[in-house]
Amino acid sequence: MKDEIILRVKEAPVKDVGRAIARIDPKDMKLMGLESGDVIVIEGKRATPVKIMPCFPEDRDKRIIQIDGITRENAQAGIDEKVKIIKTTCRQASKIKLKPDTNSGSLFKADDAKYIGSLINGLSVTKGDKVRATLFGSRAVNYTVTGTNPDGVVLIHPNTTFQLELTKQEGENKSKVSYEDIGGLGNQVQRIREMIELPLKYPEIFERLGVQAPKGVFLYGPPGTGKTLIVRAVAHETDAYFINISGPEIMGKFYGESEGRIRKIFEEAQAHAPSIIFIDEIDAIAPKREDMGGEKQVEKRVVAQLLSLMDGLESRGKVIVIGATNIPNSIDPALRRPGRFDREISISIPDKIGRLEILHIHTRGIPLSLDVDMEKLAEITHGFVGADLEALAREAAMTALRKILPQIDFEMAEIPYELLMSLEVTMDNFFDAMKEVEPSAIREVFVEVPNVKWDDVGGLDEIKEALKETVEWPLIYDDLFKKADTKPPKGIILHGKPGTGKTYLAKALASESGVNFISVKGPQILSRYIGESEKGVRELFRMAKQASPCILFLDEIDSLTPRRSSDGSGSGVIERVIGQFLTEMDGIEDLKGVIVLAATNRIDLIDPALLRSGRFDLIFELPFPDVKTREKIFGIHTRNKPLGKKVSLNKLALKTESLTGSDIEFICRKAAMLAIRELIDKSKGKSKEVTGEIIIMENHFEEAIGLVLQQNSTKKG
Repeated sequence: MKDEIILRVKEAPVKDVGRAIARIDPKDMKLMGLESGDVIVIEGKRATPVKIMPCFPEDRDKRIIQIDGITRENAQAGIDEKVKIIKTTCRQASKIKLKPDTNSGSLFKADDAKYIGSLINGLSVTKGDKVRATLFGSRAVNYTVTGTNPDGVVLIHPNTTFQLELTKQEGENKSKVSYEDIGGLGNQVQRIREMIELPLKYPEIFERLGVQAPKGVFLYGPPGTGKTLIVRAVAHETDAYFINISGPEIMGKFYGESEGRIRKIFEEAQAHAPSIIFIDEIDAIAPKREDMGGEKQVEKRVVAQLLSLMDGLESRGKVIVIGATNIPNSIDPALRRPGRFDREISISIPDKIGRLEILHIHTRGIPLSLDVDMEKLAEITHGFVGADLEALAREAAMTALRKILPQIDFEMAEIPYELLMSLEVTMDNFFDAMKEVEPSAIREVFVEVPNVKWDDVGGLDEIKEALKETVEWPLIYDDLFKKADTKPPKGIILHGKPGTGKTYLAKALASESGVNFISVKGPQILSRYIGESEKGVRELFRMAKQASPCILFLDEIDSLTPRRSSDGSGSGVIERVIGQFLTEMDGIEDLKGVIVLAATNRIDLIDPALLRSGRFDLIFELPFPDVKTREKIFGIHTRNKPLGKKVSLNKLALKTESLTGSDIEFICRKAAMLAIRELIDKSKGKSKEVTGEIIIMENHFEEAIGLVLQQNSTKKG
């Protein structure tokens, strides 16, 4: 038996954050004679108590201890540093004094001590420790333990009384972000740590090896994916001097003022080295110089000054520059080379596993109902970035909160403790929140997915099955596709006479598959300016890739990609658009996770190059419905209508030979209108109110069928 051992510090699993627990190898627990739930002391530069738990199988035999950011702060030990693990004894706390770290914590009242205490119940603490109370809305407030009774290591339990010291705090309300607060970006965080944290903490290793540490990191990705969050975590974890610059604040109105401000920032960073300079929205101060007109001399000088400071004659010293933007292609190319920004890291939209991690992070303080299925939520939130998922959790909490709002006395500004403890967020709250929160990646082209199910589409069973296989199978049976080394089809064309159900099928597919859906009408992409139409096609496919898995639906595709003329007449816009479309569909870049669904009633007008395998692999012709299909369509459109007893759907199907699904829908609607008109006519003159029961009779349908047949013969004539 050993009373103490030395282990290396690693990040805690997401679910352990804020619980003041440490995970170590069961062999080390056995070596020290410890059981799960025992209290130990971790000694770094400072000693702090935690409960011990066994680590997961994949983390065993590594001689590590997994603790969260607040425990690392209490022990004053960083990741990869060694700490001492000591056996200890603890007593139950009868009284704890807490002091909020920021002004936001002082908004609580003394009566809220019981609520705060319930959030940190079960934690082991000692005087001087910091504890984190994650509130109902997932916002965390840090408190310092200023006194315990009895002294020494104590365990908080339900009978512990709490006293809040609510003195006004000086300074800013800075929220401290640790690596455990970042979800779905494990690889990116690891790369940034290698480039920034290790050279700042252990510069002697790099010098002895003769390796020059990276001096610049460029982060790019869609808005809300976590670029700024990663940098805040790095700044907190490294304890380096941190300078945060927002791009536009550098610009000044006087000659040379802007360049002077940048020089001062770099001088300040060199004086306090090792340091990190973070330039957020770097595209605002370093755009491409060739795109600037002659009047933008200030911007050109700012870019030149930044280039010389990042890699000029003078050495920068231990100063690391991090730049972040969501439009990387607008940055001056001279910045994007080794020596300035050595590494470029793409912060992409999270996948299903990443979304699950992020949801766990943002629901830490939310009391979830037993019916909440996080994996299901992660599956159906395609295209959601971290900021969207945070908004989703917040909106779900707000939906649950609305139920108790009538019981809150806002004048007293007090919420009863019992009411707070009874709050619970259900799966329905999350579904309601999804109606409010749209995925950022496709917000510009977001469409409300129609509530059309496969059962609402009459007939077309073979086509429905093929669409399910193409869209749903790659999502559900992804492993089978990998084992078979095959890829799903990229494109599907639905063609047929007007009214046969092409757009209706697309609506059903969008609704049933649960993937993101972008709908585009062909002509809306075309622009009168040279290059704008092609840019529109590029942006469309870029957005679809970002939001994958995604269905890109192109209605009336014949207007966007007609046959190219051989004589070269016209402006050439259509030819360039088709060329761009062809390369996007089957170019060098892989179109992963995007299915292009197109509809047309004139397939003969589409350019033949699009119709080959590899672009539109599946081409389905939607036929005129046969008798059985027409009967099914009548059944769908009369599902909730009050029909007369003599109305036979089979007879109606026989009478509507050569009519399409849209014609049958119109017949059902017109028959209902005729029945309403008849009832209103009967009631006229008797009273203002319409009395009697509405019934749609056989003669109403016959009149409606006659009207449609007459219209169709007129159109043909």
